[in-house]
Amino acid sequence: MLTIRSLSLLLAFGALAAVEAVPQNRGNGGGRNRNKGQGNGGGGQQATTAFQQAQQVPQGVSTATDGSTILDTTANVNGLPLRFKVSAPADQFTADSGVDGATQDAGAAGDLGLNVLLHGDGGQSFFDFPNQAVQAGLAGVAVLAPDPNLFWGGGSGLDRTDGVAHAQAVADLIADVMPQVLAFNSSKVSFTGVSGGSLLLSGFLMPGHMDQFASAGQESQVLLNCGGLEPQVAVSDAAAAALANTRVHFQSTQQELALLQPAIPAAIQAYEQIAASQGLDANAIGALQTVDNSPNGGHCEFDEKDFVSGVQLMADSFSSILQGGDGTLDGTNVDVLNPVVGNEDLAFSGASRKRDAIA
Repeated sequence: MLTIRSLSLLLAFGALAAVEAVPQNRGNGGGRNRNKGQGNGGGGQQATTAFQQAQQVPQGVSTATDGSTILDTTANVNGLPLRFKVSAPADQFTADSGVDGATQDAGAAGDLGLNVLLHGDGGQSFFDFPNQAVQAGLAGVAVLAPDPNLFWGGGSGLDRTDGVAHAQAVADLIADVMPQVLAFNSSKVSFTGVSGGSLLLSGFLMPGHMDQFASAGQESQVLLNCGGLEPQVAVSDAAAAALANTRVHFQSTQQELALLQPAIPAAIQAYEQIAASQGLDANAIGALQTVDNSPNGGHCEFDEKDFVSGVQLMADSFSSILQGGDGTLDGTNVDVLNPVVGNEDLAFSGASRKRDAIA
């Protein structure tokens, strides 16, 4: 059963420490569990997971950068606690959502589509919520991974052992929970992945559920930032047909993580082959799927400065890249719309050293 938790604020004992969203391995030094050894006689508090720390950050209602209303709440989906944020004009929320000024009935159709963001390992981009501003008809949504370490797909590194369950939960959240809190256009649902979130999208959600979002009469775009996997599940005929109708952009940097440098090109080639299997020629595939790794930065540093500001740049550029814009990154003259055909084998100048050793 899908239930929405009370929207009252949780008691906050401290803020979740900011963590760069790099694909991580569990193990000594590689996970997020922290043992805060305090107290007399060598005793200490029980180790606290990143997920438990996240629960200390208040939920509720706040204001977005563009003046929209942000609802931060949690739903139980398939037995998994999915905390999510959605940002939209107040009058587009349902009357039962707890948002002041909400006017919609549950299940009502709206004009806005969704841009659903899946953060990287550790959850940084969930709390930053870089896609919170309504952009080109898409309301912003961010979902927190239901994993002790806040890894989308669980597992570690490129081995996302809970990917099937997590992808199903995200798909069901959009289909069954979102209509209870927001009036939106279910035929216009797009996605943004950041690092580990891109692994879940490309490895599991796209091959397993894209027919829910990009079948005939629907419109969907997928932005895969600093991460990519070949499909980790079988691609059904319906999903393959939907992927041939899905606008996809792969974005990396010159100094991407060594772990991801072979994985991203492999993902590009796999999705190009899926499109070709549906009868698309090279020109059609190149218009549908694009790729770039020109920024001279480290992992997710698309502005060549910083992880957080780099991810924000891509969020601000979503419409320019994927919704018929000129393909330039926001506020720059950097054009990232290179067709995947002929550009599958990305050339990297080095490897990011920030948390590059996945222990």
